[in-house]
Amino acid sequence: MKAPHLVVGVTSAQTCLVFTGWLRSLREAGFRVTLISSPGELLGRTAAAEGVDHRAVSMQRRIAPLSDLVSLFRLWRVLRGLQPDLVEFSTPKAGLLGALAARLCGVPVRVYLLRGLKLESASGLKRRVLLAAERLAAACVHAVVCNSESLRAQALDLRIAPAAKLHVLGDGSSRGVDADRFSPGATPVRKQFGILPGAPVVGFVGRLTRDKGVRELVDAFASILDAAPGAHLLLVGWFDESEDALDARLRARILQHPRIHYTGLVSDTAPYYRAMDVLVLPTWREGFPNVVLEAGASGLPVVTTLATGSRDAVLPEVTGLLIPPGYPEALRDALLRLLRDPALCRRMGAAARKWIMEHYAGERVAGLTAAFYQELLLGASRRRRASGPAGE
Repeated sequence: MKAPHLVVGVTSAQTCLVFTGWLRSLREAGFRVTLISSPGELLGRTAAAEGVDHRAVSMQRRIAPLSDLVSLFRLWRVLRGLQPDLVEFSTPKAGLLGALAARLCGVPVRVYLLRGLKLESASGLKRRVLLAAERLAAACVHAVVCNSESLRAQALDLRIAPAAKLHVLGDGSSRGVDADRFSPGATPVRKQFGILPGAPVVGFVGRLTRDKGVRELVDAFASILDAAPGAHLLLVGWFDESEDALDARLRARILQHPRIHYTGLVSDTAPYYRAMDVLVLPTWREGFPNVVLEAGASGLPVVTTLATGSRDAVLPEVTGLLIPPGYPEALRDALLRLLRDPALCRRMGAAARKWIMEHYAGERVAGLTAAFYQELLLGASRRRRASGPAGE
């Protein structure tokens, strides 16, 4: 029997980092997989590592009507050539253009993977445009998979799609976590940055942008140093050139600070978690943050916010602490509480790894996803049979 052809698409090649191990799992579950993103080294590298095919289609992350029309045409042409049985597009621009192109091509099963809502940090006309785009993407697909319960609730409240079209698989997460790769252990990272073995390290992993709360984190860290002068801040990520990019002054402040360590883009983050005492994600919006799962699997407590998506990734007072977004003082207090109590850090880290292995192991999430997609394919097959010659 021929393997169903699944096309997975995202806007930026950098986003391909989230597919490490994931595309291989889908391939091993019986799908023939093709990965689509804008051109970039990570597209080809990820596809080769995962054993899947790939296609490059340029897409702008910002609102760019003329460029978007060109990208839509190119996506349509690629999909018409591939003739997939199922598509899964995610991230705002690829989600919209991919869903439209797939519908124009008549792809039998179309899925929009909702990883978060960019509109949550927008206002005015931009927010209305982003909301309209989300609704249009959802209207072009058969299912919208939300990667957390709070994200599904928000999508329903915003009328992005009817309840019957909005799904959460298992306990959420778009791909789960590899608990073998992300695990406690030794690491050379502290030595690499000249951090002494006993020095407290606060870590951050991800894009360095305003929406990730990086400004609040840098402000909070300045206060933390007053109480814990030996502390370090390890920023594992890159200055993303997005609409919520950090200004030049804040970038310089980060790069010039003797206790803030900036790594740039890192393809394998596992050793960096092992150098941390606590992970912090002071985000304003999420879908379901993979970095929280990775940190927890690495035995770390997490401080994150009550924002959509991020609040689903922590058991409050068990695996970490939740604070309101946008408050450096609350961030400072939560981090100092953990840094001053190593026993509490160890308890929360151990509880986090246990909880994540039970609910978010990559094999479990991949199995739920594969089963859901097979169910959608079966439903499409039944609809085709029902609308055969007698129903045409």
